[in-house]
Amino acid sequence: MIEIESLTKRFGDRTVLDDISLSVGSGEILAVVGPSGAGKSTLSRCVSFLERPSSGTVRVDGKDFARLDGAELIAARRDIGVIFQSAPLLRRRTVAQNVALPLEYLRATDASIDRRVGELLDRVGLADRSGYFPAQLSGGQKQRVGIARALALRPSVLLSDEATAGLDPSTTKSILALLSHLRDEFGLSVILITHEMEVVREIADSVARIDGGRIVEHGSVTDIILDPDSALARELLPERPAVTPDGPADIWEVSYASRRVPLDWLTAVHSVPGISGLRVDVLSASVEAIRGVAVGRAVLAISPSAPTGFADHLRDRGLHVRTAQISSRREAA
Repeated sequence: MIEIESLTKRFGDRTVLDDISLSVGSGEILAVVGPSGAGKSTLSRCVSFLERPSSGTVRVDGKDFARLDGAELIAARRDIGVIFQSAPLLRRRTVAQNVALPLEYLRATDASIDRRVGELLDRVGLADRSGYFPAQLSGGQKQRVGIARALALRPSVLLSDEATAGLDPSTTKSILALLSHLRDEFGLSVILITHEMEVVREIADSVARIDGGRIVEHGSVTDIILDPDSALARELLPERPAVTPDGPADIWEVSYASRRVPLDWLTAVHSVPGISGLRVDVLSASVEAIRGVAVGRAVLAISPSAPTGFADHLRDRGLHVRTAQISSRREAA
């Protein structure tokens, strides 16, 4: 478990992180997002104590890193595995030798190193590449080697700093599936630094957005997406280009605001009393399941015009309704 309380990091007169408080339970993946320069990577380095925070507390499994120094801190940091954007592999060492590095540093026996490296390469699907050199690997395979090496000392925490950046979509999905599987198998607490919202939707349990060194939004991924007032929800589920309606119509944006929106909410609108002859056209839509919860957004053209009470009918089904325009959206009164 990771507990971060009132963490602040300054470089001279510049405050990069300002009063950050977060927690990540065992078996949980927290995604940290935000614009470039927001402080995401600095947060990762402070959690691993590659950078010592200016103030605040970082606890891993109850151990307060701020109170440790020297050999005690070095030993405690073994509980944290780190995956970097580009796996820093030694090009003259084989895959197996790269994974073995942390174990060699601790002077483990040759037999225990061979056993642990074999287990890890099997876990990440590279058992048949143990004798390869980094130049013989694809980008995704190099990242798998980096993941195996990060797990060599059996950490309880995994920090992933843009681990999927620059990978093609299919490789990204395979790396995310691997991280999810390892999280479940080992009960890891994972902090995932990323700028890719698809990654957040795919794997994260919770998400925090940092801007200007401060947390501006934080919550479970599904709670954030179901919040109609969340700016982060707009990034997680971006608007899709909408087609132009055939004629005059009321334009509404309808978004999921509940975990219990009925699947037939759109097809059932014509069964609502008093709306005979109403035409509802879908101009754009995006609906998907995240952690088993349906989320999404649709832009509807309603003609000849939306009858009184129709918006209430949709809200009763867990939907949020805004009046909208195709080119620019505005909040309904």
